[in-house]
Amino acid sequence: MASLRIPPPTFLFLLAPLLILATVNCDDEEGHVLSGINSYRQSHNLPALTKHDKADCLADEIAEELENQPCPSGGITPAPASQFSQYPKLLDKCDIDINTTTEGVILPVCVHDRVATLVLTNYTLSRHAGYLNNSKYSGAGIGTEEDWTVVVLTTNTVGGSFANGVTSLINSSVFGMNTIHYYFMFLLLGFFLAI
Repeated sequence: MASLRIPPPTFLFLLAPLLILATVNCDDEEGHVLSGINSYRQSHNLPALTKHDKADCLADEIAEELENQPCPSGGITPAPASQFSQYPKLLDKCDIDINTTTEGVILPVCVHDRVATLVLTNYTLSRHAGYLNNSKYSGAGIGTEEDWTVVVLTTNTVGGSFANGVTSLINSSVFGMNTIHYYFMFLLLGFFLAI
């Protein structure tokens, strides 16, 4: 009886894709969405979005708020981050300074049973694609609940960094200080020098 013998180099070549796939957690649905969006962006010669922890937290909170709402029949419109009704409360939960979210955008999608291919299609073949095609977005957070998937896009600028209060002060305008901060800093400096 003849047996199938595969030469060692060919065997490694066939095994390599499986080893790569084995390192990806197949239960990580949000990771698959980000991977699919990044593949879409790369096909348009755009850099991949990086996972952003604060935006991830916000996306999870928004998805949780939406989970009991039925899927709308007319589609879902992307929204600037600040137009979500519970926005300030959700930002507090995630320790995000509201001033660092003005350039961000929330992209909710509702697909019954969150079928992965349909979720990605809803992002890449809808109004959401305009945001995914925009090179100003550099990071993403993804949250899922029930039929809802929420992507929150961030930028590398202060207005879209989704940073917490301390970081946003450091990153804002000149050395992170507006005029009031300058006066306060000089007042404190004068106080210490006078001592």
